[in-house]
Amino acid sequence: MASTRSVVDYIIGQLGPEASARAMFGEYGVYLRGTLIALVCDDRLFLKPTDAVAEICGTYERASPYPGAKPAIVVPEDDWADGALMRRLAAANAAALAKAKPAPTKSAKRSVTKSAKRPKPR
Repeated sequence: MASTRSVVDYIIGQLGPEASARAMFGEYGVYLRGTLIALVCDDRLFLKPTDAVAEICGTYERASPYPGAKPAIVVPEDDWADGALMRRLAAANAAALAKAKPAPTKSAKRSVTKSAKRPKPR
């Protein structure tokens, strides 16, 4: 069962003006300031697991958003109405994930491209 856009819109509204969602394979990716922080699958909110979020919601269920996926933190639907909590979870996750993977620089991209091009043997 795919997620409904109205559920996604409600969640995004609770996360604040810097939040957005993109459709992904019938479900949705949730972004905060361009960082993927969560998935909405089957109308359930799955936060990417980070230590920062685990500290805030240590007793929340962990489950896979889809078969074969790593377990994520499931935010209960009852907690979606608490806008302050939702914004706190989103901000903590975005900060933790932004630190985890720095974006590659343009020079790093160029060096990979240049090294991949090799002269043809004669």
